[in-house]
Amino acid sequence: MPLDTALETYLTHLAVERGLSVNTLAAYRRDLRRYVDHLKAAGRTSPEQVTEADVEAYQLAARTGADGRSPLSASSSARSVVAIRGWHRFLAAEGLTAADPAREVHPPMAPKRLPKAISVDAVERLLAAVGGADGPGPLRDRALLELLYSTGARISEAVGLDVDDLDLTPGRSAVRLLGKGGKERVVPVGSYATQAVEAYLVRGRPALAAHGRGLPAVFLNTRGGRLSRQSAWQVLRQAGERSGLPGPVSPHTLRHSFATHLLAGGADVRVVQELLGHASVTTTQLYTLVTPDMLREVYAASHPRAR
Repeated sequence: MPLDTALETYLTHLAVERGLSVNTLAAYRRDLRRYVDHLKAAGRTSPEQVTEADVEAYQLAARTGADGRSPLSASSSARSVVAIRGWHRFLAAEGLTAADPAREVHPPMAPKRLPKAISVDAVERLLAAVGGADGPGPLRDRALLELLYSTGARISEAVGLDVDDLDLTPGRSAVRLLGKGGKERVVPVGSYATQAVEAYLVRGRPALAAHGRGLPAVFLNTRGGRLSRQSAWQVLRQAGERSGLPGPVSPHTLRHSFATHLLAGGADVRVVQELLGHASVTTTQLYTLVTPDMLREVYAASHPRAR
């Protein structure tokens, strides 16, 4: 069967049997058309002639642009390999080819991205930008951001807090957080966050609660209801804008900064894992990736024959 015929047979299968959308089908056609053109240029005329080496050669050519077209990014290359694997798997399953040459070819691994964190000075600027006003709103916002940075809580965990989840006893302040999968963890609360939360509970929350129905939520909106994730995100975004920090501040900025600053201060990665509520230490280890400059500094300061 000619390559073009085999391609159209598969695309018809995707449209009729699997009911793919027009846009998804167009993406498959675009990826596979480029692949088929590469195979033809290599002298292949039918899928039966394609080898694993051909598939790997195309993957390299597409990533580097050696086939005369724009190089594919890692994500686009991964999508292309998925389409190619699906095509060859279909042809083998239908008996149109004797083997599947793409079975052992896998998409490229996406590079691990360092979680975004900001410096301690930047955190202080962010917290200062909430404002020092004594009204219910500013007191709540300062307490929210102080608590997020002090505990590494997700925004959803913070807005889900009830008053009974707080223990503000001097010297052993802690908060009970309900994480993913309903997993509970108890996290210490620093003195700055403790003071901010106490100030809000005494001077801010009662005024907000007066407009509601007596909800136990720690963080309330102006109607006395529980503060939403979207509203909490807005508080963080506005503080980021007022602080003059470069780039947007995401909901995870303070959580990532919490972890990064703990590890930089010498905290054990497994302790940070428990504080963050990560199921696997592998997730937490993303924060331990360091720059070459940091490696050189640590080496110079630690190795007996570095100097």
